[in-house]
Amino acid sequence: MLVLEFKVYAKPAQLQAIDEAIRICKFIRNKSIRLWMDGGAKSWFDLSKYCALWAKEFNFANKLGAMARQASAERAWAAISRFYDNVKKGIKGKKVGFPRFQKDCRSVEYKTNSWKLSNNRKTITFTDKCGIGRLKMKGTRDLNFYSSEQIKRVRLIKHADGYYAQFCVSIDRTEQVAITGKTIGLDVGLKEFYTDSNGEMVPNPKFMRKGEVRLKRAQRLVSRKTKGGINRRKARVILGKRHLKISRQRKDHAIKLARCVITLNDVVVYEDLRVSNMVKNHCLAKSISDASWYQFRVFLEYFGKVFGRITIAVNPAYTSQECHSCGTIVKKSLSTRTHICKCGCEMDRDHNAAINILNRGISTAGHVGTSILEIVNA
Repeated sequence: MLVLEFKVYAKPAQLQAIDEAIRICKFIRNKSIRLWMDGGAKSWFDLSKYCALWAKEFNFANKLGAMARQASAERAWAAISRFYDNVKKGIKGKKVGFPRFQKDCRSVEYKTNSWKLSNNRKTITFTDKCGIGRLKMKGTRDLNFYSSEQIKRVRLIKHADGYYAQFCVSIDRTEQVAITGKTIGLDVGLKEFYTDSNGEMVPNPKFMRKGEVRLKRAQRLVSRKTKGGINRRKARVILGKRHLKISRQRKDHAIKLARCVITLNDVVVYEDLRVSNMVKNHCLAKSISDASWYQFRVFLEYFGKVFGRITIAVNPAYTSQECHSCGTIVKKSLSTRTHICKCGCEMDRDHNAAINILNRGISTAGHVGTSILEIVNA
């Protein structure tokens, strides 16, 4: 599935209609959660049936298309399904990820009806009773490469800097690149974004730290304004744009770096980190979140599928403490940046960890009866 995003331009009345459609989506989702909590919904089909009943009961809900209402109910059932899955994995009797009522909804999703693209694919018209009408789209991608049957969903989403239309296109993306015969292990960190098994280091961009001064100034402006006032609303928009810029910088950095790593190597081995647990360390939470390791891993795996490369996640336990030369465990704190072993091995601790990660990836492939060279030459 490929997601293409375009910025939409509309009149103030149309933007109000989009906001109204988003509020209806929030209403349908919250009603679905309440119905499940009361024991009235045992499956997704029950929620789909009640969507039609709510449209008859509430006139404002009938403005939204039938499939858009079903998409909102699908979101609710997805949250319920995740809760059931987490309960199975978690501790018995503990509420893990219990579905909550949505306070701030930012998007409305349409399926295959209630919208129509123009012939030149520059505008989109929504035909439901919300009154959104025709919206002009602007972006760097070209929708003419895809047929209408390939577009499975259309989502209108509200960001801090405006409204966007997202198209979910059903397509299998594959690209052919030359085989390099190289394998690499990556050790991510806070000082350097990652250090590979060849000793090369990529600096950590630290987008949050660099933009922290502007963020604090924008946050102070919000705090000084009267709650419920127009000026506070304007200050919140400015603050949202600051955060949005940082999140886009992180994503852009992760995409470009992951694509570069994948295209230059046939096998990439990295740590299977539990970032959600690591951010519970309040001393390092901001730095870990700013590094966006998980996002980098997601794009590594994505581009691995696109370019036909092999990506392996290994257990990160003791990769920094273990000597790659003799296997001795050398205890060291986070402030100790050099690995020194009694066998005579002396190198940067992250470089040592990257070599251990690569070795674990090779041994993992060996356990299933194949070697890295056989995988690369396949």
